[in-house]
Amino acid sequence: MKKDFLQEPFELVLKELAEVCPRGDHSVSFFELVYIVSGTGEQEINGNTFSYAEGDLFLLVPEDFHRFIFKTQTQLFFIRFNKLFFQLHTMTSVFMKQLEKVFSNHTLQGSVIKGEENILMVKKVMESLIIAMQNRNFYNNELVRLLVQAVLTAVAQNLVKEDMLEINESTDHKAADILQYVQGNIYDPKKLTGENISKMFGISKTYVGRYFKNNTGMTLNEYTVQYKMKLIENRLQYSDMRISEIADEFGFTDKSHLNRFFKKVKGISPSVFRNE
Repeated sequence: MKKDFLQEPFELVLKELAEVCPRGDHSVSFFELVYIVSGTGEQEINGNTFSYAEGDLFLLVPEDFHRFIFKTQTQLFFIRFNKLFFQLHTMTSVFMKQLEKVFSNHTLQGSVIKGEENILMVKKVMESLIIAMQNRNFYNNELVRLLVQAVLTAVAQNLVKEDMLEINESTDHKAADILQYVQGNIYDPKKLTGENISKMFGISKTYVGRYFKNNTGMTLNEYTVQYKMKLIENRLQYSDMRISEIADEFGFTDKSHLNRFFKKVKGISPSVFRNE
């Protein structure tokens, strides 16, 4: 399988309107935002299939592999950037690090922009970005940089909302780090015990749950369960994985254990959810 590499911290690529995608399966070694300027079809990401239409925006992270299947003539716009991008720009280092964490912990969920207002806003920014990109000069280079940062910020905000937690400037950094730790270790239940997290972050075992809720509005267990459920629902909706394989991936003892967990949270079994 071909793998794409990036020569600069970021690049913009506007493809011509086409009836067939010129690339087959390939992987990326960088972050890639794929904006659907026009057209309809499907995108396969890591074996999962998502329908796309005009205005959709997909995020690929390093080592993802994908391909497009055009159903109608399609035009794509790519924003590609690597981790060096987060270190080079003038936005505050703390904010750029937070952006990098959000993108690095992205989970598969189709278009990353939700809601009519957000979709319209991103469309306007993308249209401005394409115009600025095609008229490059000293002033436009600065405008391009600012517009790219605006897109990344909008995507990050949508991804954080999808995580069901309100993380803002007043949120304690340690609570945000715990959130990222949970996301990064969601497949290993042993690492997500209150005892282990208390040791990792220097918070007493009896206080860690209350501390997390004070900063996020949700208990650590509630967040872990809901985040895990979102990932499992994605597997059921967008992959062909057997339920026993999903159970193994998330550290359940067996298929029955996953069934009990899923039914307790969702009220129905994983198989019924998949069929619906």
